[in-house]
Amino acid sequence: MTIIVHHLENSRSQRILWMLEELGLPYEVKRYERNKKTMLAPPELRQVHPLGKSPVIQDGDTVVAETGAIIEYLVEKADGRLGPPAHRDAILRYRFFLHYAEGSLMPPLLVLLVLGRVPIFGKRAQARIMPMITNHLDYLERELAGREWFVGSELSAADIMMSFPLEAARQRVGLDGAYPNITAWLDRIHARPSYRRALERGGPYAYA
Repeated sequence: MTIIVHHLENSRSQRILWMLEELGLPYEVKRYERNKKTMLAPPELRQVHPLGKSPVIQDGDTVVAETGAIIEYLVEKADGRLGPPAHRDAILRYRFFLHYAEGSLMPPLLVLLVLGRVPIFGKRAQARIMPMITNHLDYLERELAGREWFVGSELSAADIMMSFPLEAARQRVGLDGAYPNITAWLDRIHARPSYRRALERGGPYAYA
C-alpha cells in the first residue's frame, strides 16, 4: 500500500521523504505551502490531523504524526531497517540521538529563529541563546570525530532525525571551519542518491 506524506515546504517533513527513499517504500507526496506572512502551515492540514502540523503520514487507515513517531513506525514497517544495531552501546546511542534531535537540539534553534524576528530586544536575547547552541555543536563535533555516522559505521534513522536541526544550524548559525566533522557529515547525507531523490519528490527545500 502506498503511504501518503503530508509534506510542508521547508520543514521537518523533508526527513520523512528521505527516510522513505532510503527504505524503498512506495509513497505519494501531498505538498503544502506556508502562509507567506506568518510562515505557519495552512489550515488544510487540520483535516488530516487535529494539530494541523507536518509531517503526517497516512498508511491505509492509519494516521501517524510527529517526526520521531513516524520514523519509528517506518523502521518497524521495514522490518527494522535503519533501526537500532545489535550492540547494546550502539542501541543506547541510537535511542539518544533519535530523541535528542527534537528534544534538546531543535528548541534553542527555534528560539533563535523566533528572536531574530523581534526588533532590538530579540537581537540581545539571541546573544544569550548562542552559547547554548555552541555547546550543542561542540558536543556533536566531538561525537563525529571517530565515526562517519552518529550511531556507528552505517547510516541509521538517528542520522535522518539529526539532519533537519543540523541543516537549520548551518543556515541560522553558520558552521565555519570550527566544525569540520559536522560539515563533512552534512555533505555525506546531501550526496546520497536517496536524499537527492527526496528533494526531487518534495520540491524546493531551503536547507539542503
